Amino acid sequence: MKDTFIIVLDQGSSSSRALAFDLEGRVRFRARRKADLRYPGNGLAEYDALELLKGQSESLREVLEKLPPGSEVAAMGIAAQRSTVVLWDRETGVPLCPALSWQDGRAQSGLAAVPLSNTAVHDLTGLYKTPYYSASKIRWCLENVPGAREAAAAGRLLVSPVSGFILWHLSKGGTFALDPTQAQRTLLFNIRRLGWDPRLLSAFGVDRGCLPEIRPSAGDYGRVKAGGLDIPVRAMLGDQQAALLGMGAGAEGSAALNYGTGAFLMVNTGSRLVKVRGLLNSVGWREPGEKVPCRFLESTVNSAATALEWLKQRLGLFSDISEVDEMCRLSRGRVLCLPAIGGIGSPYWDFSAFTTFTGLQPNTDRNDVVRGTVEGIAYMVGDAFDLIRRRGYDIKEIRASGGLSRIDWLLQFQADITGARVLRTEDSEATAFGAAAAAAGAVGIS
Repeated sequence: MKDTFIIVLDQGSSSSRALAFDLEGRVRFRARRKADLRYPGNGLAEYDALELLKGQSESLREVLEKLPPGSEVAAMGIAAQRSTVVLWDRETGVPLCPALSWQDGRAQSGLAAVPLSNTAVHDLTGLYKTPYYSASKIRWCLENVPGAREAAAAGRLLVSPVSGFILWHLSKGGTFALDPTQAQRTLLFNIRRLGWDPRLLSAFGVDRGCLPEIRPSAGDYGRVKAGGLDIPVRAMLGDQQAALLGMGAGAEGSAALNYGTGAFLMVNTGSRLVKVRGLLNSVGWREPGEKVPCRFLESTVNSAATALEWLKQRLGLFSDISEVDEMCRLSRGRVLCLPAIGGIGSPYWDFSAFTTFTGLQPNTDRNDVVRGTVEGIAYMVGDAFDLIRRRGYDIKEIRASGGLSRIDWLLQFQADITGARVLRTEDSEATAFGAAAAAAGAVGIS
């Protein structure tokens, strides 16, 4: 009897991974390549798009080589960071510039020229008019990258979040498509009509012809030939929505918190768009039998693991993230930290803010600084949680995932300031599992 697997590509802010799930939902094989995010100047954050593609291709090839001889791959799912954007030439496949990360703020000054108010943008997209999202980055590239506007005029320009770029290449140009959870993050997608919006395209100066086709999150995304196999791609999701699906947060009123590069609190509001000032309305997946996708209230903390990585790499306060919990326990002095690498997200949206510490004393030590940063992340989540609770969602339980969810001090402090139970998921692969579940469901595997 053949072994059957679901393959997942998980392209995140810090790594490009491939995982092979068996039909019991267990990860049998995995491979990883580091995603090298560069900071060439203040407020700038970018990747080499071809290096991202290479890392994802290599991890896929490595996982396929690990499969037992004669194995079958029933489907592939893709989960990816949502707001990093790539511009490339349709004819050559070569990127026209670096992939601009969601943390990149070079387009900040150009937002004032966009002839739509923040209120109008939020009503159309569920998001806010900030450089965090792709539209202003695309506009900046069209105005500043040599050859970008010429490629657009000649019909050669393709623009997509990184998932669309990787799929286009892996399918040899056969599929140029996105799902709504990815498309929304471009700031060009209408969350009510679930398609590209003419007003937004005009406001940001982006031609519809350079953007991907929109397809359901669980659906036909063509085929990828790799490792001697012809693999049907049957799901695509933004990383945060995939994590929610993987944690089983599909019921209205359920809440999940993913502590990754950023920290993302999401509350399922069913089919309704529930407005809370300063928070996002995010689109999810479409449940079987439903006409519209589920919706989420979302809070985005721009700097979570990024802040701790900064303390590790730049200040040398610890050598591994596993040390952080004990350092918090050893702290004897209260330091307050505003973690703002990449600015402040929900509910304040101040991209010009910088990471700030206060309460430093002569006897402050590295443990106090680390603890202050950990608690600062929790406080930022707590501000959004309070707004959601005031809106009428009495959340008593939050499911937590992501790399920082291994820090006991963080989860306990989050529970203390919100009054909710914060439950760490046993499986740290919630994002990949969600993409696997969507792909499996699309081919009739439950």
